[in-house]
Amino acid sequence: MASSNDIPTTGKGLIVSFGEMLIDFVPTASGVSLAEAPGFLKAPGGAPANVAIAITRLGGNSAFVGKLGDDEFGHMLAGILKENGVKDEGITFDEGARTALAFVTLRADGEREFMFYRNPSADMLLKPEELNLELIRSAKVFHYGSISLIVEPCRSAHLKALEVAKEAGCLLSYDPNLRLPLWPSADEARKQILSIWEKADLIKVSDNELEFLTGSDKIDDETALTLWHPNLKLLLVTLGEHGARYYTKNFHGTVEAFHVNTVDTTGAGDSFVGALLAKIVDDQSILEDEPRLRAVLKFANACGAITTTKKGAIPALPKEEDVLNLLNA
Repeated sequence: MASSNDIPTTGKGLIVSFGEMLIDFVPTASGVSLAEAPGFLKAPGGAPANVAIAITRLGGNSAFVGKLGDDEFGHMLAGILKENGVKDEGITFDEGARTALAFVTLRADGEREFMFYRNPSADMLLKPEELNLELIRSAKVFHYGSISLIVEPCRSAHLKALEVAKEAGCLLSYDPNLRLPLWPSADEARKQILSIWEKADLIKVSDNELEFLTGSDKIDDETALTLWHPNLKLLLVTLGEHGARYYTKNFHGTVEAFHVNTVDTTGAGDSFVGALLAKIVDDQSILEDEPRLRAVLKFANACGAITTTKKGAIPALPKEEDVLNLLNA
């Protein structure tokens, strides 16, 4: 059992999270279709923004880079980042486009279905010349997804940010965060998600994403390792209530999940990633030391589990003491 002294302290190095931030409209009743929902609550979201807040919630240091609409929702989201201690020098506002919205149905089992309003939304219009390159260069870790690869000009901004982060020696962390309804086709999604695969040092996929990217219905080591590339330091496959599998050049294994009363799975993966990055940012040798890596992944699993016990991602992201309570319970 991981005692709290096995877990490295949260690092102070800067983690820059790049991509989209939006508002999820979540039905007030679970287990109903969008059409049947009596009403909706607005919940700030967007995987890269969730990761940035997950990090600061644990006492870490993060910045968000992305574009919001110059509208009430956009300023509300920027305010939420600021309130949560996320650095905002990488945020720009678009006067012509709205902040993205997503209507989310919560099925009875806590899983989600999405309907997006982005035509185009502000996040899609981030241009390479609007990037705060100084901020990106000052990061120790640069984290990103794949939604920002879907359309120009955001795609070029993403590729430019990646290149600058790589040159500056950042650890590159990639969570594809597949949202099929946003892509023109499944083939295009697969092709673009894999187009930047070889650049990443750390990749996290869910079991569903593993099936999607490999075309296999087997969730086993052999299938996972088809996603391995020679420059990778850590490949993670998250398995929901079955925990997570980890693969490095020299070892691999599974870390068990924590069993909690799941209400809403939104943000669990982002919480897991944020916790992992916060714990390795100042000491990346953890990635080569299995006992220490296992302790960090156990901590990250606990963060993910706690996040599923409340509705909405950001309100549910845990503080360090919440996680230690679960680990020591």
